Amino acid sequence: MSTGTSTGGGADDDGTYCAPAGPGAPAAPSGVAGGPPYAECVLCREPTEYPESTRGATLCPVCAWQEAGRSACSG
Repeated sequence: MSTGTSTGGGADDDGTYCAPAGPGAPAAPSGVAGGPPYAECVLCREPTEYPESTRGATLCPVCAWQEAGRSACSG
């Protein structure tokens, strides 16, 4: 048993697990001005994480997750 004061998060718990990334982190695509133009989701028209130059049907993360659930259950 350890004698140190731990918050129960593990041996290397330094409190930065959920801390935001540094200034070099990529910006979120939704509503961020100045970023590259993002493709629209073909179902809900929300911005996706793909650039406009992406070929094929682009889906936002929410619609992609819902589509994966529908296709997994249609067996």
